[in-house]
Amino acid sequence: MNYNNLSIEIISKEPSWSIQIAIIMIICNLIAISIGRYAIKTRSLGPSIPILGLEGLGIPELLATTSLGHVIGVGTIIGLKSIGFIS
Repeated sequence: MNYNNLSIEIISKEPSWSIQIAIIMIICNLIAISIGRYAIKTRSLGPSIPILGLEGLGIPELLATTSLGHVIGVGTIIGLKSIGFIS
């Protein structure tokens, strides 16, 4: 018996990605980037990423804020699925 396939079947019987989930994840990442833009006091000395005029936001800050955005997004998606708001 192949236990790897069994565990995947137990975890999820439905597709794990949809447009709703993608939009929620994008919104959560944008919120985290906007919060991090003003909350990070000590920034790296490297060059800024020219995204939407966000001066002073480098690669380390972008990675940190999008990591936080993914954590927030996963929690949001799990919460919305558990109350039946998204399928």
